[in-house]
Amino acid sequence: MGPTEQQPAGGRLRAWMLQGLSEINSKGDRAAAAAEPAHRGQAWYRVMCLTGVDYFSTLGYQPGIAALAAGLLSPIATIVLVLVTLAGALPVYRRVAQESPHGAGSIAMLERLLSFWKGKLFVLTMLGFAATDFLITITLSAADASTHLVENPHLNKALHDQQMVITLVLVALLGAVFLKGFLEAVGVATALVGLYLTLNVVVVSVGIWHVVTAEHVVTDWATALTAEHGDVLAMVGVALIVFPKLALGLSGFETGVAVMPHVKGDPDDTEERPTGRIRDAKKLLTTAALIMSVFLITTSFITTLLIPAKEFQPGGDANGRALAYLAHRYLGGAFGTVYDISTIAILWFAGASAMAGLLNLMPRYLPRYGMAPHWARAVRPMVIVFTLVAFLVTWIFDANVDAQGGAYATGVLVLISSASIAVTIAARKAGQRDWTIGFAVIATVFLYTTVVNVIERPDGVKIGACFIAGIILVSLLSRLARAFELRVTSVTLDPLAERFIRDMASRKIRFIANEPDQRDKAEYREKLEQIRNDHDIPGEDFVFVEVTVVDPSEFESVLTVRGEVLHDRYRVLTLESSSISNALAAFLLHVRDATGRTPHIYFEWTEGNPFANFLRFFLFGQGEVAPVTREVLREAEPDRALRPRVHTG
Repeated sequence: MGPTEQQPAGGRLRAWMLQGLSEINSKGDRAAAAAEPAHRGQAWYRVMCLTGVDYFSTLGYQPGIAALAAGLLSPIATIVLVLVTLAGALPVYRRVAQESPHGAGSIAMLERLLSFWKGKLFVLTMLGFAATDFLITITLSAADASTHLVENPHLNKALHDQQMVITLVLVALLGAVFLKGFLEAVGVATALVGLYLTLNVVVVSVGIWHVVTAEHVVTDWATALTAEHGDVLAMVGVALIVFPKLALGLSGFETGVAVMPHVKGDPDDTEERPTGRIRDAKKLLTTAALIMSVFLITTSFITTLLIPAKEFQPGGDANGRALAYLAHRYLGGAFGTVYDISTIAILWFAGASAMAGLLNLMPRYLPRYGMAPHWARAVRPMVIVFTLVAFLVTWIFDANVDAQGGAYATGVLVLISSASIAVTIAARKAGQRDWTIGFAVIATVFLYTTVVNVIERPDGVKIGACFIAGIILVSLLSRLARAFELRVTSVTLDPLAERFIRDMASRKIRFIANEPDQRDKAEYREKLEQIRNDHDIPGEDFVFVEVTVVDPSEFESVLTVRGEVLHDRYRVLTLESSSISNALAAFLLHVRDATGRTPHIYFEWTEGNPFANFLRFFLFGQGEVAPVTREVLREAEPDRALRPRVHTG
C-alpha cells in the first residue's frame, strides 16, 4: 500500500479488532515459562487488594442475601460460613497455592490427573463453571452497583425504575474500557480496597455502638430467635441447612491463587522453585480470609439487629445494600453518599477483575487444545463476546441481585469442590494420610453444599450447563475447522537421523510411511516389496518413517526424530506426536527446508469407510493418513512446485 493510499474502513476495523494477543494471557504465559526472579512482582498485601476487589466487594450484597436466606438466624449461619471458610476453603487453597504456584489453580491440578479426551472434556466443563462464576460476578456486581446508585436518597426519584438500564450501561462501560486496552492496576485496587474497608470499619463500629447502647435490640433479637427456633441445637441445625445459600461469602479464593504470578516472593525465587511466592501467597489467602471473616460476622450481626426484616425484601430500602442503608441512617446523607460511591467503584472494579480473569483463563487452555478460533487470541473480539453474554445474563435475571445469587454460588462452589478434590488426591499421592483424610472431609462438605445449592437454586447449574454446552460446541467446531492445520511447533533430528537425511540429499529423497507392528525383518521386507511393486520403483534407497501417537487430544506438539538401523539393513526414523498426518507433514517440510530438495513419501491406502477414518483421525490422530497428510501439506504450502510429494498405492 502506497503512502497516499488509504486502507478500507473494513480493513482498519479488522486490524483494530485483531490487534495483538491478550496482554494478560501473554504476560501469564511468559511468567509461567520463563525462569525469572520473582522480585519483578508486587508485595503480597498489595496483590491481596487485587483479589480483594472481588472478595471484599461481596460485602455490598452478602449481608442482605444472608438476611433473606436465614432471617433472624443470619449471624449464626454466617458463623458457620466463617468456620467453613477458615477450616475448609483456606487450607484447601493454601495447598493449591503450593501445588500450582503459577496461577493455573485447581483446574490445572486436576488436568494433570486426567489424560486424553476425558481430561480435555473435564477442563472444558470446569471452564464452563468458571465462566459462570466470572460472568455472574460482572453482572451481579453491576446490578448491585446500580442498586446503590438508584437507592441513594438524593438520586432515587430521578433514577427510579432505571436499574436495568444503569446495569447495562455499567457492563457496557466495562467492556469499553477493555476494548480501549486494560492492564490490571494494583495501585487502583489497593486504593479502592483501602477506602472501602475503612468506610466499612466506620459503619460496623457505629452499628455495634448502637447495638450495645440499645440493650433491648439484643434482647428482642434473642427472644424472637428462641421463639422461632427453640434451643441452640435447633438453631445450629437450621444454620447448617441454610448455609449453602450463604456460599457467596466464599468467593475470592480461586481469584487469590490466579493472581499468584504477581506476588513478589524472595529475590532468589525462580519459576521452578518459587518458595517465597508460595509463602507470601499463603499469607495473602490467610489475611484476606481473616479480614473477610471478621467483616462477615460483624456486618451480619448489625444488619440483622438494626434493619427491619421487611427492608431486606425486594423493593425494600436495604435490599442489596444493607450496609449502605445503615450508613445513610446512622451517619447521614453525606457519608452515605460517599459510601455509595465507594461501593459502586469497588463493585465495578470487581467486574473488571472478573473480565480480566476470563481473558486470562480461556486462552490458557483453549488454544493449546486447538479449541479456539484464531481471533479468540485477540482481546477485543473476546471482550465483545463476554460483554454480549453479560447483557444476556443481565436481561434474563432482570438485573436482580437476589436472583443471581444462586448462579454465582454454584460457580463458586463447583470451583471450590474441584479444588478440595484436587488437594485430596495430591495429599494421597504424597503419602500424607492425615491431610488426605482432612481434605476428604472438606471435599465432602463442599460437595454436599454444592448439591444442596443446585437442588434449591437450579438457575446456577442451568446457566453453568449453557456455558459448558457453548464452550464444548465452539471448541469442537474450532478443532474441526483447524483439523488440517500444521500443528508441530518445531522439529529436531538426532545425529543418526540427520545422517540419513544428508546421505539422501544428493539423490532422490524417498520415505516409506510404515505403521509399526512387530518391527521384525519380515515386516520391513514385505513393506518395501509392496511399495516397489505398487509404484514400479526399483532399488532399496528408501528410509522408513514410523509415527507413534501419544496423546491425540493434544493439538500442538514438538517433534523429535530419532534414527536407527534395524536388522543391519533397514534405516528407520521414529517420531512421536498427537497426529500421524501432522507429524509426517511437518517432517517432510523440515527435510525440504534443510536439504533444498523435494522429498517423496509413499503410502498404502487405508481400508475402511472414509468418514469413519476421518473420525479416527479427528479423535485418535490416525485414520486415513495419506490424503490427510497431503491436505495438511496443501494448507501449509500453497505453491505446488514447493510442496513435498505424496504417493499412494
